[in-house]
Amino acid sequence: MRTNIEIDDKLIQQAKKISGLKTKKEVVNKALREFVQKHNRKNLAELKGKIAFTKNYDHRALRKEKSDDTC
Repeated sequence: MRTNIEIDDKLIQQAKKISGLKTKKEVVNKALREFVQKHNRKNLAELKGKIAFTKNYDHRALRKEKSDDTC
């Protein structure tokens, strides 16, 4: 999507220098990806303490059972 926006040139130059990216487009896309990833991690962090796992939970045993079923 093509969009015209005003971006602080000094900030873009700093971001290009820090990231090693060459273009404004690359910097903006990377910043947007990192922004979304950060928010997704934050949402996962909000689940802390809200999910109860069985004390004897063994994901390896469950994987083995599942792979045995498919053979």
